Amino acid sequence: MTVPGKAGAWLAVLPGAALALALALTAKIGTQEIGAALANGRPSPVSPVLVGIVIGVLWRHFIGVGARTEAGVRWILGTLLLVGIALVGLRLTLPGLAGVGRVAIPVVVVCILVALAVSQLVGRAFGLSAELRRLLAVGSAVCGCTAIVATAPVIRARAIDTGTALTCVVLIGSTGMLLYPWIAALVFGTDPLPAGVFLGSAIHDTSQVIGASLIYSQQFASPDAVAVASATKLLRNLSIIVLVPLFGWLAHAETTRQPDTASSARRRPLVPWFIVAFVALVVVRALGDQFVADRAALAGGWGATLDVAQTLSELFMICGMTAVGLNLSLANLGQVGMRPFAAALVIAVATAACSLGLTALILAVA
Repeated sequence: MTVPGKAGAWLAVLPGAALALALALTAKIGTQEIGAALANGRPSPVSPVLVGIVIGVLWRHFIGVGARTEAGVRWILGTLLLVGIALVGLRLTLPGLAGVGRVAIPVVVVCILVALAVSQLVGRAFGLSAELRRLLAVGSAVCGCTAIVATAPVIRARAIDTGTALTCVVLIGSTGMLLYPWIAALVFGTDPLPAGVFLGSAIHDTSQVIGASLIYSQQFASPDAVAVASATKLLRNLSIIVLVPLFGWLAHAETTRQPDTASSARRRPLVPWFIVAFVALVVVRALGDQFVADRAALAGGWGATLDVAQTLSELFMICGMTAVGLNLSLANLGQVGMRPFAAALVIAVATAACSLGLTALILAVA
């Protein structure tokens, strides 16, 4: 007996959604415990995104994802994850970007262009698909996992391409998180401005940038580096507003040149709803901050709202990453080979070298 209507649809989604949520919570709590054990209670050096992906992959490999859970996993990927991405817009504060803009803006712009150009050249040389090249490009140039999962549905990337790109940027970005603070100290000493700009522009994911800047600030007694790195990373994140629709348009143009899929491609919007929501929430954050500036009585409620939105966004995105892991077959990933990882490494090294050299040059000229 089946349950008709929306109730039946929700019941079909519930098992898979509950599984992904439970594994995501396990990943989040696990990283907090790692932080308590290894970092004396400070933020964990291990990204919950990485743990969520690993748990999802291991669950699929050793336990399996049955027919009853597939619909829920698809719903997580197609709805809940996108809501989490849209909520990221509430994190972006325009006034907070002004302080480091003199150095950070040119570094960020050039690094994004370098990452995009190198990803295309290296990706073609390594024989990667157009979709995988674009995912590696936005993952390296913008904001790691968030950019990849935002771009993947727009360009209709295969699950294997999405999973491969996520794995590449998480592993390489995590390595950079542990290595780059020492490079920053070697080149810039304890000056938080150039060190923060370098860490914020060279490392992939936001959590990795925060982790690297915390390591730097704690090891070299430079607490302001965290704020500088965060502001630099927010500047990079803003480029997602341009790059995701651009890649969507490119994918749309390529698809419409293929007669068998042209009609279905034309029916797809070039700018998906969650990108529109993302931009709208950026505006909401700016207006909300301005509105409560002269109304101290409302500041507490506005701050609490932003905290809740950030918590939900992080949870939804960890849940989405876990669902990506649940949707990713180790057998298929093994068929990809080392070419994507080698390409991602070249992109990361080129971006970091550009960031390091340009930051040092701007400070020397200034």
